[in-house]
Amino acid sequence: MSTVNSAAKALVSVASTTSGGGSDGESWRAIDHARYLLMLTTWLTVWVLRVLMDHIPISFVPPPDRLLGGGGGILSVGSSFDYTHVSATSSSSSPSLQLILHEGFNYSSSEDIDLAHESSSSKAIGRQLSHIIGLFSEIPSTSRKYQVVVGMADKIVDENMRSGQVALKEINRSSLSSAFNRTANSLYRSLRSSGHDLEEGDAWPSRMLSALPLGSYIVPYFRGLCFCVNSLLPLLSIGGGSSTGGSSRSQRALIAASECAVVEEKLAHELLWVTNKLRVSLAVDEALVQWSYASGLASRALYAHPRVQGTLIKISAILIEEIARGDLEVPRQVKFRILLLWLPLFCYSSNGLSYTILTGYEKAEMEKVIDEVISTLPLDDQEQILMNWMHDYATSASDWPNPQNSYYRWFHICRELLV
Repeated sequence: MSTVNSAAKALVSVASTTSGGGSDGESWRAIDHARYLLMLTTWLTVWVLRVLMDHIPISFVPPPDRLLGGGGGILSVGSSFDYTHVSATSSSSSPSLQLILHEGFNYSSSEDIDLAHESSSSKAIGRQLSHIIGLFSEIPSTSRKYQVVVGMADKIVDENMRSGQVALKEINRSSLSSAFNRTANSLYRSLRSSGHDLEEGDAWPSRMLSALPLGSYIVPYFRGLCFCVNSLLPLLSIGGGSSTGGSSRSQRALIAASECAVVEEKLAHELLWVTNKLRVSLAVDEALVQWSYASGLASRALYAHPRVQGTLIKISAILIEEIARGDLEVPRQVKFRILLLWLPLFCYSSNGLSYTILTGYEKAEMEKVIDEVISTLPLDDQEQILMNWMHDYATSASDWPNPQNSYYRWFHICRELLV
């Protein structure tokens, strides 16, 4: 269609330029006639080709064996199947190139057919599992179908693990790892977009108050006061033009903020679900690596809704507990980055009565787990983490997690090394 438009524009431009010369009594030159005939022929040819293509469908997509070939194709066959392409297209309602893969393959022997059947079956299971998990983001959490889809994904993942087959376990790993990455990125984008629109009127005062000593104590009360004022403005407005406009803007901002909070809470719960399934599937190392590089999400989480913060704290607690369990050989950098990025959220999150995150016993146990993970790091890394932890603990309104025991242990080890 773009070719037709460009040809038509060129035809009109030729006609307009040549007709402009004719208004002064000048006749068309031979080159003008040639250009006009060329553009007219091109325009007619394109329309004829378009009619032929509409009535005689021609596929320009390579055959499935070409798509499955290596070297930068849409899909590549190797020792492990990559399902990341499914996540990129699962949220789209348009037909996908994945359907082409179901047209069949050509094999020469019965053994090849058996191996190919097993491979194609595992890939089909992986595609369907990734597709079902991808539907989470398209269905409202209040819908009954959402619970049906989540239940189906639960059952498929659990049955894959109970089967004991390595191929099915790898399917769980690949699909859930892709879902973790996709959901974490979606949550980060939502938090970033809502951060630009939320609290436009008090954005710079909040930042100024946060920079002051003990500013973290004042900012929550300041935001609560702003929320109350914005809620009362519609009731106090008498009907003036400016006041009505301001109150309507405040109402729109409040509605947008509440809608964003609902979406972010849903994404956070889906991320928690994926984390638990990765742990059940013995693939939590995938989440550990991705969580250690989620610096943008960790920074945005500090200003998220308390319910979103609570869910992210639960995810971080699960991952830190998995590190402390010792069943996985977690690299030093992964441990260091997880503690460095996510401990501030533990300190600055809203631990009010309305949004209870962890019980008193769970908080005490979590402090021990954090200290245990810190003790596995080199002393230099421990010093940096403890320094940041103490700063966040001292300047935040929360008294959890308390780094005193970890500090005493670190000082004790350093004194023994001196002796």
